[in-house]
Amino acid sequence: MIYAGLCLLGIVLQTVFILVHYRDKKVLSVIFKTLASVCFVVLGFIAAEKALDPVFAHYIKLGLIFGLGGDFLLESRNLSEKFGKKIFLVGILVFLVGHVMYIIALAPFCEKMWLAVVIAVVLAALLLWWIFSVIEAVIAFKIFGVFYIGIIVLMNVIAVMNCIALPGPGRIQYVAGAILFLLSDIIMILYTFGPKKDFRLRASNLSLYYAGQLLIALTLLLAY
Repeated sequence: MIYAGLCLLGIVLQTVFILVHYRDKKVLSVIFKTLASVCFVVLGFIAAEKALDPVFAHYIKLGLIFGLGGDFLLESRNLSEKFGKKIFLVGILVFLVGHVMYIIALAPFCEKMWLAVVIAVVLAALLLWWIFSVIEAVIAFKIFGVFYIGIIVLMNVIAVMNCIALPGPGRIQYVAGAILFLLSDIIMILYTFGPKKDFRLRASNLSLYYAGQLLIALTLLLAY
């Protein structure tokens, strides 16, 4: 029951955040975004107590913590016009570290890491080619984008390969969370750097991201 309660609380807080974000309430946005992220971190820590693999659980918890840090920084960038872009880049870097933690958690279960890397490089290159064809961004953001998309695509590829090698509820759920995370990031890039600022894109980005984090946190309740 506590897991469902935390998920519900987090979803409510995330929904409120999206609403105040739409109304451009910058301080409230930071507060509610951070509170919503705290929910999936707490969820992960509580679920980790049931995890069969403590090492896997440890790195998933670290990934969730860095996700919380990235959320706070990315939303806080709107509080400072002078340092907003720098805060955004630091936030992306923190998210990147979080994805690395997820990869470290998944890596021991991947029998052919070299193949995962090759597939991820090809898929990331194709995805980045498409993204850069539809957006305009300064070189610093493009460099960060290459590393960021590359890492999250690698995380998805490893998760899928693990699931194919040994299907199970935990691995299927992780794949679902990873895919939602990737879709969320693609939409975020299109919204941030694309020609149109349709808030429906932003709402979709935030909703998919939060669902992805919840699914990854709840994976700790299942055997991986």
